[in-house]
Amino acid sequence: MIEKDADELGDYERKRDFEASPEPRPRHPRRKKGAPRFVVQEHSARRLHWDLRLEHEGAAASWAIPNGIPSDPSENRKAVHTEDHPLEYLDFEGEIPAGEYGAGTMRIWDRGTYECHKWEEGKVVISFAGERLGGRYALFRTGDEKDWMIHRIDPPAEARDPFPEAVVPMLARLAKLPAKDEGWAVEVKWDGVRAIAYCRPGRLQLQTRNLNDVTRQYPEVRRLSRQLGTRDAILDGELVAFDEDGHPSFERLQQRIHQTSESVVRRRMKTHPVTYVIFNLLYLDGRNLMDEPYRRRRELLEGLELTGPSWQTPAYSTGHAKELLEASGEQGLEGIVMKRLDSRYAPGKRTGAWLKVKNVGRQELVIGGWVPGEGRRSGLLGALLLGYFEDGALRYAGKVGTGFSERDLRTLKERLAPLERRTSPFAGDKVPKQAHFVEPELVAEIEFRELTAEGMVRHGSFKGLRDDKPAAEVGLERT
Repeated sequence: MIEKDADELGDYERKRDFEASPEPRPRHPRRKKGAPRFVVQEHSARRLHWDLRLEHEGAAASWAIPNGIPSDPSENRKAVHTEDHPLEYLDFEGEIPAGEYGAGTMRIWDRGTYECHKWEEGKVVISFAGERLGGRYALFRTGDEKDWMIHRIDPPAEARDPFPEAVVPMLARLAKLPAKDEGWAVEVKWDGVRAIAYCRPGRLQLQTRNLNDVTRQYPEVRRLSRQLGTRDAILDGELVAFDEDGHPSFERLQQRIHQTSESVVRRRMKTHPVTYVIFNLLYLDGRNLMDEPYRRRRELLEGLELTGPSWQTPAYSTGHAKELLEASGEQGLEGIVMKRLDSRYAPGKRTGAWLKVKNVGRQELVIGGWVPGEGRRSGLLGALLLGYFEDGALRYAGKVGTGFSERDLRTLKERLAPLERRTSPFAGDKVPKQAHFVEPELVAEIEFRELTAEGMVRHGSFKGLRDDKPAAEVGLERT
């Protein structure tokens, strides 16, 4: 057995202050009999990653793997070759203090022995025998001394379903409260932006229902991937901003929806924090769950215990829909969502297995123009002209002139100016005189007291702009 001398572990020692860090000093223990050992340590440092260490020639050869060890031969993952560690590190767990090299929590994810098939400069081929990790793998260099990849050679013991991409969320149909609520789950209707979270080890991507990537706009949610660790999961939920009373506020969320500047997002993250409210699990560890009944998906979701500083998994109720609707109204909430306990997940569809029952009228409508203000609003926007698509035509749904903050008026002016057009985008001639028309591309969230049989909004109030749904998909919702 060749043992590393002190100089060969010098890089490890130079980077550490052993008076401050609990990491072990090299002591050159004798190699244990039997197959060589390995450890995979989950390292929650500035970025979550996994450290693979292989007992070899009296030291632990080491690689940092940002996205975890792949379980399928179809995926190669980056592996950064780092300095050799002493063999004592194969048993190390602990907290490396802030300010020290590698500061963060180190815990053992798996350990065991391995069989070495090849060990040469630039390539290592081994078979793991751990509690979690098994199979034949290759580590190979792709560039300079640090640039390596890790690849699984043999197929996994159990077949895995492909990881879905571009999932359009399942939708709820607007309805009145059913006469019977047996067989239904009841959830709060959250007043936010729907988002699918694609979670892979060390990575998280957020996509809205029109498949826009909004991950960079909500950095506080990305740390959810740390709680999931090496698990692959796809979650369905809503991005929600809560007000001072703990109620969902679409108006507060407006301060986050349209921001893309990193510096602005960081500031607003402190003043207008967002919570990802999770209510469905679509994929977990190689299993596509969309054909599983709602009840089973929720059981698996609750088993993940996903609760953190910027995410939560609220409970649901079975039955008691009338009482919960009344309670939501008393708290000023929009309403409830009811889901059949035996329903499968149908991406992008309103099957009737999910219903939304509202306390107040809310409708997404397309902006087709505006009229100038009068009096105090002279020279500014007075009201928006709104519509919805039906049989390919934009139908006029009335105008809304309340609910605007000063910020809203400035934002609307900026967003509408480049969309101006000479002719009306609305079918028919109901629109007011003095109207300024725009291309029907922007979607507004409108709250109203009444929606007439002709599809006209009465006593409407502007709640904000939505970027998560294409204007062409906005139709009139009726119970």
